[in-house]
Amino acid sequence: MSEDESNSESLMERQTTGEDRVRMVARQLSEPQTANWIASEAGWSHKPTKRVLDRLVDDGILHRDESGTHTTYYPDYRRQAMQEAMRLRDSGHTVEELTDRLADMKTQIRDWENEFEVESPNQLRGTLADESLDAEEEDHRRKIAGEWEHLQRRIQIVGFAIREWDFLAPTTEPAEASS
Repeated sequence: MSEDESNSESLMERQTTGEDRVRMVARQLSEPQTANWIASEAGWSHKPTKRVLDRLVDDGILHRDESGTHTTYYPDYRRQAMQEAMRLRDSGHTVEELTDRLADMKTQIRDWENEFEVESPNQLRGTLADESLDAEEEDHRRKIAGEWEHLQRRIQIVGFAIREWDFLAPTTEPAEASS
C-alpha cells in the first residue's frame, strides 16, 4: 500500500463512522459480496457490519442472496441505474452532448469488434486460448474485455437518460396524485 493510500484510508476512518463506511462500500458493489468482505473493506467488525447490511436490505437498498454457500449482498442495480441517469440529467450536460457520448461509446465497441473479429467481450476472452498470443497481448485483451463490458452498461444508462430526458428533469413542485 502506498503512503497516499494509507493516508486516505486513515482519513476516511477518522472522518466517518463504521456504519458510514459499510454504507459506502455496499453502495459501490459491482458484484455480490459477503458480509466479511464488506466488513474488511469498510475496516469494521463483522457483527455490526451485518446489522447495517440487514438494515440496508430492509430499506430496499441492498438485496441478500442466501442460495449459495455464503450469504452475499448486492445493490439494487435498477436503483443504481436510475440514480446514475438522474446524475447525468442533472450534470449540466445537454442531451446532444450525451448523445455524442453515446455515439462515441458505440463506435469504440464497433472498433473492438472489427479489430478482434469478435462480437462480445466473452468472445474476446475466448481468443486468449490462441497459443500464439504473448502475455502482454493476453493482458491487453482481458483489459479490453472489461472495458467493453463497462461501456455496454454505460450505453444502457446513457441511452435511458436520453430516452427519459424530460421525465428525469428536476422538479421544483411536488407531483400531484391523480384521482
